[in-house]
Amino acid sequence: MRRRKFLNTLSGRFLILTVIFVMLAEILIFVPSIARYRADYMLTRLKQAQIAALTQLATEDMIMPELEAELLVNAEVYNVVLRRDDVRQLILSSPVPGEIHNTFDLRMAGPWELIRDAFACLFDAENRIVRVIGYPVQDAGTLIEVTMETKPLRDSMVDYGLRILVLSALISVVTAFLLFLAVQRLLVLPIRRVVRHMQTYAEAPEDARRVIEPNADVEELRVAEEALKSMQMQLTGALRQKERLAQLGGAVAKISHDLRNILTTAQLFADRIEGSADPVVARSAPKLVNSISRAVSLCESTLAFGKAEEPPPQLRRLNLAQLAGEVAEGEGLGAETSITVLIDVPAGLTIRADGEQLYRVLSNLVRNARQAIEPTGQPGTIEIAAGEDDNDWWISVGDTGPGLPPKAREHLFSAFQGGARKGGTGLGLAIAAELVRGHGGRLDLARSDVEGTEFIIHLPKATTDSEG
Repeated sequence: MRRRKFLNTLSGRFLILTVIFVMLAEILIFVPSIARYRADYMLTRLKQAQIAALTQLATEDMIMPELEAELLVNAEVYNVVLRRDDVRQLILSSPVPGEIHNTFDLRMAGPWELIRDAFACLFDAENRIVRVIGYPVQDAGTLIEVTMETKPLRDSMVDYGLRILVLSALISVVTAFLLFLAVQRLLVLPIRRVVRHMQTYAEAPEDARRVIEPNADVEELRVAEEALKSMQMQLTGALRQKERLAQLGGAVAKISHDLRNILTTAQLFADRIEGSADPVVARSAPKLVNSISRAVSLCESTLAFGKAEEPPPQLRRLNLAQLAGEVAEGEGLGAETSITVLIDVPAGLTIRADGEQLYRVLSNLVRNARQAIEPTGQPGTIEIAAGEDDNDWWISVGDTGPGLPPKAREHLFSAFQGGARKGGTGLGLAIAAELVRGHGGRLDLARSDVEGTEFIIHLPKATTDSEG
């Protein structure tokens, strides 16, 4: 278990890869080395044979048979042929124990041929008799040729190969260990430091003392530490601001709650004042009632916005035309008012949405439209239309009011950043946009000019896995 854990670490994997790559490099070195060793071995036999042949020539064939045999044994060959002055001479000879299996001419052999012949010899355990041809040294002739056994050559190659492999393994281990220490020092330890900082910061992200201070020597790690520091500072600042806003929101909610109760009582008295016989009071009462009503509405909207996050929508199939009618009726828009409500929704159109939340969205939009038309003192029209395409349902709410001022459009769906009408807070549109986003859709301002304003709701038909 501990070994598996080590192999899953950066250090463990780097150690293994280092050993593999070093061994691969050693193998790539071993292949031409073993070929070169075989060629050198044969050239050495040729040199020794040439010395023996020259000894024979120097004595003018007066050498004893016993000495000739000793020369051939020392040269590890069976016979020697030397070509000099265009004459091919068998200088030394002894009985050959078998047929010649192959001939190797070292004069014209290329690298790939030497490698091929070397590994053929290395993997052939049979003792073969081969002929080797090469150039004599010191211009002692034009050609020298010997016959020899392959077993001593193969044994010598195996011994050389084993020594090379052992040395390669030792080099690999030492190199891998040194690289392992270097990686530990240059990469692993700095990465562990960053991880420890992240874990420590996660325990108390509001504590600015836990923000990392970049000090890595490696450029890439230092860039990562600087990016982490920037992110941590931004997050710490955001959390502090969120905490202050939460405290401010709690205070505002308490004030709004108490103020709403006070204003409700004032509204009851204002309703009674409306029936006063005094003409001055009678003229002032409606303005007082409207002002108190707006203040109560502001308190209720602030309390609603300050509540916890809206619950996920409970999606059900519902008849949109019926819902639109309920919204118009709930907003007090009937035949007796100067504002006409047109509902252009197909009778059979059903959508998948949370009925209560969609009612609140449409109610906010219709109320804003009514409040935009009423100050003009002129009759107006509010139109609720709907339709569908392959991907979405769409619902539009338009009016014939004077349109939104440019400043209101900049922060249209941001709470307390301005509203759709003068003196508004923007809470209604902010809440409406949030509810539509909860459905996976969006609320857009389609147009706003001297001819009126139109909002469009887009609700997706596709459902997520969590929605079934």
